[in-house]
Amino acid sequence: MTSEQEFFNQYRLMYRPFINKLNVQLEPYQLYSSQWAVLRFLKDKGPHSFVDIANFMSIEKPSVTKLVHKLVELGYVETMAGKDKREKLVHLSAYGEKLVQEIKAHLKPFFEHALAGVPQRDIEIATQVFERICMNINQ
Repeated sequence: MTSEQEFFNQYRLMYRPFINKLNVQLEPYQLYSSQWAVLRFLKDKGPHSFVDIANFMSIEKPSVTKLVHKLVELGYVETMAGKDKREKLVHLSAYGEKLVQEIKAHLKPFFEHALAGVPQRDIEIATQVFERICMNINQ
């Protein structure tokens, strides 16, 4: 197996178990990892349209619509009119703002456990590597 194949194989072996265990951590909040990604995106970047969220997550707009509707139902986000009547912006509700902070604190030990024994510099390098791979794939 080449080093490139081994790299992506190790990524694959890590990804599914990570997402499965993350989903278990998010169960008390009635969330899945994809919904959590939307909440984090809105917390970090502010209100955005359904199209912006779809582009960020690399998924189709109907999937975003389903995700957002569930988050609205839970009271975590709200929608508002955008610049024109056809556009809706999604933003965190006051409850959602508070909840994101609570979930971040809840997940901190999970992430620390997952990264146990990995030096901070290696985490930074891996982050840069994944950013570069994403750029390469999306070109």
